[in-house]
Amino acid sequence: VPRGGWKREDGRVSGLHLRHRERQIGACRHGDRCSRLHNKPTFSQTIVLLNLYRNPQNTAQSADGTHCHVSDVEVQEHYDNFFEEVFTELEEKYGEIEEMNICDNLGDHLVGNVYVKFRREEDAERAMRELNNRWFSGQAVRAELSPVTDFRESCCRQYEMGECTRGGFCNFMHLRPISRELRRQLYGRSRRRWAPSPSRSHDRPRGKKRPCSPDHRCGRF
Repeated sequence: VPRGGWKREDGRVSGLHLRHRERQIGACRHGDRCSRLHNKPTFSQTIVLLNLYRNPQNTAQSADGTHCHVSDVEVQEHYDNFFEEVFTELEEKYGEIEEMNICDNLGDHLVGNVYVKFRREEDAERAMRELNNRWFSGQAVRAELSPVTDFRESCCRQYEMGECTRGGFCNFMHLRPISRELRRQLYGRSRRRWAPSPSRSHDRPRGKKRPCSPDHRCGRF
């Protein structure tokens, strides 16, 4: 079976059922209304946690229902806290993470999607299976295997340069970056933990936890 293949109803494997764009982003903008057959991958290094991240700029409301202003600094702090919480939890429980990305799009098929690429397909499979029985920040986690493994093909180049004219409804991924400090902390710690060493401990050292703003709290598994 070729890596990244798709199993058809007759048991054969093919990648032809998905249009190229859908293979890039792992989602169809038409959702359940689409008339096409969208087969799910039977194995992958990547899982997607659907609509898990909630940007406080889109959801913050006061008691009377009016929209609250949330500064860019608060949004980045909230985002970094969320990213660290999810990354740490998943790597500790399921295995080494090669890459994690979160969509900042507004389209229903992409908004808040968290893509986690594990080093091993077996870890991704177990994470997907077990996460579907868990909750995060008051909402049930919906996890699926995703065909996306190369995020360079999936992301919007114009968004990265601050020039995307489609805004939040662009059909390419708008991948919000985490702070440089957090990236060094998470991925550096991950590499040290999983580096082959006969004497290394299996206990993961935790970094200092960032305090969450009381108005925009981090989620919790």
